[in-house]
Amino acid sequence: MGGLYCVFGTDFSHLNSDLRRSRCTNVADQRGGRRDGGSRQGGPRQGQGGSRGGAGASRGDGKGRGSSGRDRKPFERKDGDRKPAGARGGQGRGKPAGQGERRGGESRRERPERTASQAVYDGPPLPDDITGSELDASVRAQLRSLPEKLALRVARHLAAAGQLVDDDPETAYQHTLAAKARASRIAVVREAVGESAYAAGHYAEALAELRAAKRMNGATAYLPIMADCHRALGNPTRALELAKSPSVAKFPSAAKAEMTIVEAGARRDLGQMDAALRTLEVSPLNSKSREPWVVRLRYAYADTLEAAGRLNDALTWFHKTNAIDSEEVTDAADRAMSLEKRVDRD
Repeated sequence: MGGLYCVFGTDFSHLNSDLRRSRCTNVADQRGGRRDGGSRQGGPRQGQGGSRGGAGASRGDGKGRGSSGRDRKPFERKDGDRKPAGARGGQGRGKPAGQGERRGGESRRERPERTASQAVYDGPPLPDDITGSELDASVRAQLRSLPEKLALRVARHLAAAGQLVDDDPETAYQHTLAAKARASRIAVVREAVGESAYAAGHYAEALAELRAAKRMNGATAYLPIMADCHRALGNPTRALELAKSPSVAKFPSAAKAEMTIVEAGARRDLGQMDAALRTLEVSPLNSKSREPWVVRLRYAYADTLEAAGRLNDALTWFHKTNAIDSEEVTDAADRAMSLEKRVDRD
C-alpha cells in the first residue's frame, strides 16, 4: 500500500520529489509535463486515469441507486380478476377509476439520479475484500470516536484509497471524499483527503485539506507536500517560506530530503539556478546510505546540473545515483546513457 504519513504508510517514494521521469518524480512536475525547473502552470494536472465515484457509482453496500424502483413491477389488475364490490368491503368504496394506473405509472418511473453531494457521499463501490483492517492501528484508533458501523465504513474507504493511490489516484481521492463526508472532524481523514488530492493533481484541494489536518493535530509532517502544492499553484515564494520553517530542522532524514528537493525546485521556478544547486550541495549527497531519499537527492542534483548546462558533472551524478539505485526507483541509468551521447558529441 502506497502513500505518505500515517494513513497510507510512511513512504515518500512516489510523492514530494523533483525527480523527472522516474517512479519518484515530483507529481506536480510529472503531470504538468515539465522537464526542467522552469515555471509551472497553476492549473490542474492531467488526470491519471481511474473513474470517479460519481453519480453512476453504486453504493458500497451493493444496492444500486434505483434498484428498488426499477426491479419492482407495478401491480396490474385484469378485469377478469376484479372482485365484486361487496367483496371489497362495500359498494362504492373502491378506489377511483384510473388510480391504479397512475400509481403503477409512478412505480415504473426511474428514481431521480443522485445529486453531486449524494454521489460524493456514496463514493466508489467498495470491494468485498476491503475490511478496513488494512489500515495502520494508529489510524484505526483515531476512528474509535465514531459509532462502530460508521467507523467501519470510513475505514474501508480509507483502506481502498490506500490501495489505489499509486495506480488510480482519482478513484482513491473519491474514496477519501466519501470518508470525509462521514467524518470530516477526524484529522486522519482530512490528511488522507489531502494526500490523495495531491496524488490526483488537485493541488488547491490538497493544500486546504492538509491545512485543516494541521490545525486539528498540529502535525508538521505535511509541510513538504504543502510546499510542493504551492509550487504547483505557481507560488514558489510561499514554498520557500515553508521550507524555512523551524520545524524542518527536526525532520527525520527522509522528510528533510523531500523538503530540500522541493526547495531546490522552487529556486529553479524562480530562475535561481545557482541557489538551487547550493541548496542541494549542502544536503547529504555523499551519504553512505542507500536509502531511497539519498537516491532522490542525488538524482535531483544531477538533474539540476544538467539544467544548468554542466553536462559532465551531471553525468557523474547520474552514475552516482544509479550506483545506489538497486530498486530502480529512478531512470538514472537511462539519463546517463542519453547524456553520454550528448557529451561525446560536444
